[in-house]
Formats: sequence, C-alpha cells, structure tokens
Amino acid sequence: MAEKHEKGIKRYGVRYGRTTKKKLGHIEAQQKKAHTCPYCRYPKVSRKSAGIWHCGKCKSTFTSRAYNVTKPGAVKTEQSLEV
Repeated sequence: MAEKHEKGIKRYGVRYGRTTKKKLGHIEAQQKKAHTCPYCRYPKVSRKSAGIWHCGKCKSTFTSRAYNVTKPGAVKTEQSLEV
C-alpha cells in the first residue's frame, strides 16, 4: 500500500526511481503541513520561498529552514507596522 507522503508524486510516473520519489514525497509533505509562527504562535505560516516564511497574523517575515520552520533558528528579517 502506498505511504501517506507518496500521494503527490504520482505526477512523475515511472521516471526518476522509487527512492528519489519517496524522498521528494517526504519533503513535500513536510513543507505543506501547518507550521507555527515562532513569535505569535499562530498555527498558519506560509512559505514565500526557500527559507523565507511569512506569518499572516503578526505580519512578520522571517528566515528558517527551507522546508520547515524551526523554533531556535528563526531570525526575524522584517515586520510591517500598522499605522
């Protein structure tokens, strides 16, 4: 039976091999799950690009790992001020 994180890799068909597709499926599942903001603890943080994350609640943009948000390594890069 197919594993949970292999659902989205069917688009590759028979190309690239099983191991590569399995690793890609794991990365994509980790990337798309709900992440928590390290500043306001809001459970919905969106990924802007590799390593750049944005919280919609506190409007902070910060850096972290490429595919998931880690608590100790997050560094705030900018924050919008509401006037």
